[in-house]
Amino acid sequence: MGIKIGEAVPAFSAPATSETQVSLADLKGKQVVLYFYPKDNTPGCTTEGQEFRNLIAEFEAVNTLVFGVSRDSMKSHENFKSKQCLPFELISDPDETLCRQFDVIKLKKLYGKEHMGVERSTFLIDKNGNLAHEWRKVKVAGHVEEVLDAARTLNTQD
Repeated sequence: MGIKIGEAVPAFSAPATSETQVSLADLKGKQVVLYFYPKDNTPGCTTEGQEFRNLIAEFEAVNTLVFGVSRDSMKSHENFKSKQCLPFELISDPDETLCRQFDVIKLKKLYGKEHMGVERSTFLIDKNGNLAHEWRKVKVAGHVEEVLDAARTLNTQD
C-alpha cells in the first residue's frame, strides 16, 4: 500500500497554515519535501521542525519546498509554527487523507498501550510530481541533512 518510488504522487489539495491551500498541481517544477510527524509541540517533532527551519535556505537553494504534515488542527499548527518560527507551511490532515495516501498510519505502542498513529516519515517528490525518495521510521538525529543531500542530488539530475 502507498506510493512506490518512481510513481506519480496522486493529486492532493490540503489546508495549511497562513490560510493557504497546498495543491500538488501548483507545485510542479519544484521539488517537494513532505515530512509527516506525530504531534505539534512534542520533543521529537519540535526538534525535527527546528532542523528543517535551520536548513530552509539550503532547501530553497536546490528548488525544494518543505511542508510538515500531521493530524493536528489548524489552530495547533498556527501556534506551533509561530512558537518555533517555522518558515514553511504545516498541513493539517485531521481526517488522515494524506496520511493514508502515503501509508504512514501505523500501529504504535506507548506505555504498553497500542494505538494507531503517525509513523514519522519523509517523502521527497521530484519536480514532475513523482516520488523520488522515502524515509520511514525516521529517527530525527541527522535526518534533515540526509533529506537535504537527497534533494541536492535530485536537483542536479535534470
